[in-house]
Amino acid sequence: MDFSLEDPSGLKLQFPVNPSEVNIRRDKSFETITIIRGGELDVPQGVKVKEIAFSSFFPANYDASYCQYEPLPDPQTAMNQLNTWMESQDPLRLRITGTQVNVLVMLSAHNSSFRGGEPGDVYFDVTFRTWNDYKVRTLDERLGSPGGESRPDIKPLPATYKVKPGDSLWAIAKMNLGSGSRWREIYEANRGIIGDNPDLIQPDQELVMPG
Repeated sequence: MDFSLEDPSGLKLQFPVNPSEVNIRRDKSFETITIIRGGELDVPQGVKVKEIAFSSFFPANYDASYCQYEPLPDPQTAMNQLNTWMESQDPLRLRITGTQVNVLVMLSAHNSSFRGGEPGDVYFDVTFRTWNDYKVRTLDERLGSPGGESRPDIKPLPATYKVKPGDSLWAIAKMNLGSGSRWREIYEANRGIIGDNPDLIQPDQELVMPG
C-alpha cells in the first residue's frame, strides 16, 4: 500500500511511512428551522464535503522495517512542500493503492511535531477535503444559445403580455423579467398604449415585452 500526493504540474510526494490508520469522515448537512409551537425541524440539505485524515512521519534515516522506499525525501523539504500545497488554490491527487481512494483533494490542515531522541524526524497530521469542480456559465450558456447548455428551468421571455386585473408594471416586470425594477423598460416599450401615467394600465391591454 502506497500513499502519495501529486499536483497538476506532476510533482509527486510519496509518504515514506504508511499511516497506521486512515479516517474518512462523511457528514450530511441540515438546516434547522424553528416552527412556532412545534419546536425545531432539521431539513436535509445534502452531503457535505468528505474529509480524509491520517498521521505519519518523515524519517531522517532509512529503516527497511517501516520505510516504503529509498532514497527518502528530506523531512523538512517534504513539510515545506505540504505548506506550499496548502496555500495553493489547485487541487491535489491523493492516491492510496489497494483502496478506492484516488480522488482530487485540497489540503485543508496539517500539523507537525518533533520528538526527543529522534533527531531529524518530523511527525505530522494531515487533513484533506475532497474537491469538486465548478463552472461559472455565461448567460448564453444558461439560456441555451448555440454552443451552450440548455436550461429547462429558465423560461423564454414572452413576446407580449396581456394585462390582468390588479396588475402593475412592477409586478409584470418581476414575474416576466426577473426584477421589478425593470418596469420602466416595459413602460417605454408601450408608452403609446399605456399613456403618460405608467400607473394606469388597463386589463386586456396587450403589452410588448422587452427582449
